Amino acid sequence: MERAFLVGIDYRVRSRAGSGAKNAKSSLTSGAQAARDSANSGASASKAPRIPEFSAQESLEELRSLATSAGAQIAGEFLQQRDRPDPATLIGRGKLEEIAGAAASVSADLLLFDHDLTASQQRNIEKVVNARVIDRTQLILDIFATHARSREGQLQVELAQLEYLLPRLTGRGVEMSQLGGGIGTRGPGETQLETDRRKIHRRIRHVKEQIENVRRIRAQQRKRRESVPVATVALVGYTNAGKSTLFNALTQAAVLESPKMFATLDPTIRAVTLPSRRQALLSDTVGFIRNLPHTLVSAFRATLEEVQRAALILHVSDASSPLSAEQDAQVEKVLKELEADGKPRLRVMNKIDLLPPRQRDSLRDDAGTVHVSAAKAIGMSTLLDRVDQMLHEDAVSRVRLRVPQKEGKTLALLEARARIYSRAYRDGLVELEAEAPESVVRRVREWVVG
Repeated sequence: MERAFLVGIDYRVRSRAGSGAKNAKSSLTSGAQAARDSANSGASASKAPRIPEFSAQESLEELRSLATSAGAQIAGEFLQQRDRPDPATLIGRGKLEEIAGAAASVSADLLLFDHDLTASQQRNIEKVVNARVIDRTQLILDIFATHARSREGQLQVELAQLEYLLPRLTGRGVEMSQLGGGIGTRGPGETQLETDRRKIHRRIRHVKEQIENVRRIRAQQRKRRESVPVATVALVGYTNAGKSTLFNALTQAAVLESPKMFATLDPTIRAVTLPSRRQALLSDTVGFIRNLPHTLVSAFRATLEEVQRAALILHVSDASSPLSAEQDAQVEKVLKELEADGKPRLRVMNKIDLLPPRQRDSLRDDAGTVHVSAAKAIGMSTLLDRVDQMLHEDAVSRVRLRVPQKEGKTLALLEARARIYSRAYRDGLVELEAEAPESVVRRVREWVVG
């Protein structure tokens, strides 16, 4: 197990609140916006609602969870406050030497920065600390690579890693700028750096072609599904919000449940029976995170298309997390990037079993929110009822039927897929009053009366 030393950065950004106003300080997350505009004096009534942001300390805590999920042992951490990033080393030469000493004193194998580093910044830092340096994006990519199980997931992670690596080849060492050896492997006078770039570009093209094949196959599967009136419901949410646990509770599937971040990468779709006896397809998706690397969003677009095409999105939030509002804001940003922010939405506040009893008792569901505990199976029937109400595919209607008793298959179908309100036996017929989805009514049309 590698020993990791964490480095966070707290930027103190000064913004001017109108003419003659005093400068104000605000603490921003390392990956958040570089500045925040404040309203002019007297215009507070017209302020847009503020999007919650992670504080630097909260961001560092999330980095700690990411590092643990990657299998690292936390050896120490450091939070640096600066007015602006240093172009050469991000945190400044003097502070870097201080961190190098602190990391060496705890025998750290690598430094994890809660910030994206440029290629030159990464090289400059490594020269001073004499240890491996990894930024936040690289750490997330590593976790994704560890958890990808299907061929599709592995391809998507590989594409993201290659696109991350490509601009970072320059200056990786003397060996990268020397003429390479080997017959038939390079053009005349081609350097090792150019060869690596050419190989990576070729591999990126190959991986994209394979992912495109996956998208075509997935589109064909989706087309077949859409030919049957079955709605797809997508689970989305911040990583470790309990989506897979909820998925298992609703479908009785056996998807991996883990407290580690990004435990689910490969999409899983299972059927779920709603209270109206309609069938719906539930899709478990990869968890989101603040500043999700754009390469990952692009690479996983084939997977995330399930979210774009879903009839209903269940936004799963961790009700027990003090950062729930900030996490929800980050999920909204990713949904907007996926152009899925206009989809019908139901907020599912999960993990209410972890709340204090008094706070749990005060919770009230409303038209857009349901409170549940997937781990303790609390609120599952309420959630399914609400999903049933919000889906319009395969509409339910009330019908009266007279079915011959010998039609065992038809009677079994109605027993399994319809709500039966009354049943009577007369002259070899079964007279039923039932509520059934349109797909079932079509199959028993010849016995519908009235």
